[in-house]
Amino acid sequence: MRGMYICLCNAVTDHDIRREVADGVRTFAQLQARTGCSDCCGCCEPEARACLAQAIKQHESTTALPAFVAVA
Repeated sequence: MRGMYICLCNAVTDHDIRREVADGVRTFAQLQARTGCSDCCGCCEPEARACLAQAIKQHESTTALPAFVAVA
């Protein structure tokens, strides 16, 4: 399965963004520093930010620990 290109200038895909989130990226500045995403023409910034937010939300929901329930 191939990823969808988010940033054509720097060949950054949605898969790249999800991988960076899994590796700890939590801000757009961090994403730019690691991938160069949206640091050229900037046309992809809205889509890159949306993809980053979605990846963070998905990552946090899949890595959240279940709530502890005390039984008396």
